Amino acid sequence: MISDSIPSELNLDILSRLPAKSIARFHCVSKLWASILGGQDLKDLFLTKSSAKPRLLFGIEENDKWSIYSSPQHLSQYEKLSPSVVVTLEFHIKFPPEDMEIYSYTHGCPGAYASGLVYFYVDKEQWSYLGRRPMVCNPKTGRYEVLPYIRRYRKTYSFFGFDPIYKQFKVLLMRYPFGPGDHRIMTLGTMGMRWRKIKCSLRHECVSSGICINGVLYYLGDSSDCMNNSKQIKGFVIVCFDVRSEKFKFIYQESSCKLINYKGKLGLVYYDDKSDNAIKLRVWVLEDVEKQEWSKYAYTLKDDRLCLRDVFVVGVSSKGEMVLSMAKYTSKQPFYVFYFNPETNTLQRVEIQGFGEGHEYSDVYVFADHVDDLNANDSKLLKSSIYVPYIYREESEEEEKEEFDENGIWCFFGKRKKKKKMNLNLKKSMRIKMKMMMIKKKKI
Repeated sequence: MISDSIPSELNLDILSRLPAKSIARFHCVSKLWASILGGQDLKDLFLTKSSAKPRLLFGIEENDKWSIYSSPQHLSQYEKLSPSVVVTLEFHIKFPPEDMEIYSYTHGCPGAYASGLVYFYVDKEQWSYLGRRPMVCNPKTGRYEVLPYIRRYRKTYSFFGFDPIYKQFKVLLMRYPFGPGDHRIMTLGTMGMRWRKIKCSLRHECVSSGICINGVLYYLGDSSDCMNNSKQIKGFVIVCFDVRSEKFKFIYQESSCKLINYKGKLGLVYYDDKSDNAIKLRVWVLEDVEKQEWSKYAYTLKDDRLCLRDVFVVGVSSKGEMVLSMAKYTSKQPFYVFYFNPETNTLQRVEIQGFGEGHEYSDVYVFADHVDDLNANDSKLLKSSIYVPYIYREESEEEEKEEFDENGIWCFFGKRKKKKKMNLNLKKSMRIKMKMMMIKKKKI
């Protein structure tokens, strides 16, 4: 039992130093512990401390499953720096469960990340061909939630975001611009989670994965082949979606780019040139969204291992180090993460070990700024676990329903909660009561 003689502030400080897995287990000790460990004060303190030590989250794909690992993100977290720094990864889970597989749908990366949770599209043998479903997973605890099925026309464009004000996770589905359908959004953890319609004023095709920064979801769109109000708007556009207000804004760009988190701001990376031992790139940082003011930088990164395999920018640490990673892994060659310091113009190479043997050119996906967030451990949010068989919950059973627009064109094929059939005896008794009320009114 948590002693009453210990100040509550000290209790919170002690508990905030525990691993997230331990806090999740300790919920079962008593109702008092569950109340304290589930309180927002502890969640906020835990997130503050975890944010001071962010980690890189690695997902290596093999046979349509991810093995998920992590390592410290800041160079200062390594004991010493030298040309031959070696870091061993910490293994977390293999996901999804054995009878499911990750479906790679678009944009190259089959997963999305937001505030401690990873989002996938998952297929299951018992589900039909059209039964691929969105799924959200906590990579540390192995808890997950299968979202209601929704069928989309041709392509799937889906994004995952987090609102830090109301502590809500949301999934955004953007329709294919050259066919029927509408945009949808879902808030996780709400009673009777449903796909709601949402409007976007600019027709565009989604051409990148999304990144969520301080409650705003960003991704790259292309409106070149789309008609908007009988006009064709050429070029790329950065779509800015406010997760809390569910409103869109647009920033037009001349060329394609990579979107990153640059110390809490939107960063754009343009790859200009790539030689045998160097990469030239430009970085734009969005300083003011309303005025669309940018800070612009140009860098040349040199290392004889940079071009062994494809290298991409993962993000920028809070200390200003640009983090790059290899995109492929084979157990026959070393795997590297690179740290570039713009102030000193130095590049540090770190060898990553721990992926295991037997990999032949496997895809590696890396997410920066991973922190343990107790808001993502809520059992009401993620009801299933990889450590127990997946159970179909009858209370969430849904029925199919088709919708058509004003022109009679099919626009949505989703799932709606079935209305429970009223008990026949209850129906009969209600009819009798209604008749008695009518008789009384006539007498009056």
